[in-house]
Amino acid sequence: MGKYAIEVENVGMKFNMSSEKVDDLKDYVIKLLKRQLNYKEFWALKDISFNIEKGDRVGLVGLNGAGKSTLLKVISGVLKPTEGKVKISGNIAPLLELGAGFNKQYTGTENIFLYGAMLGHSKAFLTEKYNEIVKFSELGEFIDVPVKNYSSGMKSRLGFAIATIVEPDILVLDEVLSVGDAKFRKKSTNKIKSMIENNVTVLFVSHSIDQVLDLCNKAILLDKGHLVAYGSAQEIADLYQQRLEDK
Repeated sequence: MGKYAIEVENVGMKFNMSSEKVDDLKDYVIKLLKRQLNYKEFWALKDISFNIEKGDRVGLVGLNGAGKSTLLKVISGVLKPTEGKVKISGNIAPLLELGAGFNKQYTGTENIFLYGAMLGHSKAFLTEKYNEIVKFSELGEFIDVPVKNYSSGMKSRLGFAIATIVEPDILVLDEVLSVGDAKFRKKSTNKIKSMIENNVTVLFVSHSIDQVLDLCNKAILLDKGHLVAYGSAQEIADLYQQRLEDK
């Protein structure tokens, strides 16, 4: 086994953005048929290369629009890069949009089995872990209520509880430690810390420098889709802080 958990090589991600405003579907179809739709290329990521060693905890920082979430989606396999490649060693648990896979008509209980199955868990395993998931999510009797009646915080808590029920080799997090109230944030951070102690490799996006310094030993600074710097968490935090002050 190599020493790297994640290898990112010359990754680029291109999106086609419509360069004009189309007011409705009819207008869009007419322009499409007449080939009057103009697209401009937008590179959300360009020439991104880095390696993450097993057991490293890497924070991903940068201003809005830097490409952080896009990069996590490419690494997690949600998006296929336009160019370059990503190599993952070990099983990966992406906590990107918590609860995005929920069926709103189903109850919390039904979604534990549905979402859990999507994450590759067997019904027997989920049955065994059911009480633990419910307890961690703090939903109480709301577990039997359809998810469409949940607040976004409740959905995130349930998503987090299901997604972290097993310890993966690699954990990919996108702003998920900012969900819910202060008490749940502390609890979810402690859960991540306990996973870190078991040598889980972590890559996560955060807008909180304190959080990056608390959880990470390394960090990456992205700006407008380009990798600016990759180094110790403190070094990158200082650089990012400097950039914020210069804005």
